[in-house]
Amino acid sequence: MGALTIKKRHTIRKDQAAALHARLREQIGEGAGLFASERIEIAEADAPFQLYVVDRKLLLFETEAWVFPTIRGAIERPFPQRRIVVDMGAVPFLVKGADVMRPGIVSVTDDVKAGFPAVVADERHGKPLAIAIAHFDAQAIREQEKGKMAKTVHYVGDPVWNLEL
Repeated sequence: MGALTIKKRHTIRKDQAAALHARLREQIGEGAGLFASERIEIAEADAPFQLYVVDRKLLLFETEAWVFPTIRGAIERPFPQRRIVVDMGAVPFLVKGADVMRPGIVSVTDDVKAGFPAVVADERHGKPLAIAIAHFDAQAIREQEKGKMAKTVHYVGDPVWNLEL
């Protein structure tokens, strides 16, 4: 994916915002309340997912299957749900877009589900580095010893992260 540009933005209706928050609540539970706002805009860009601007910041993205905070959203409005914590040795690879491999995982929250996004954070500072789609549920990840556990879909330094509003 090359550099992204926003073609146009417009505010979504209140019923659309309510539906968006309901879908977000399915993913991160009570943490969805952190993303409530009077004004949510949809940003049309050449991205493989729908982008949402909350309070003038790109904080949410959506596919047909889920709605989830972007990395910027996870940093600015931290929530404890859906988290995979990796050791510091994995950080240089993740910030270049690498997938999450089992040897680098330190911990996984119980609510991580196969096929759904999770925040990938470093163990030292707890800072989000990527959003990845888990290949396994939390318990199965803990039981594995090697292999790819999650596919990175958004990471620090990618076109969505660098998108200027």
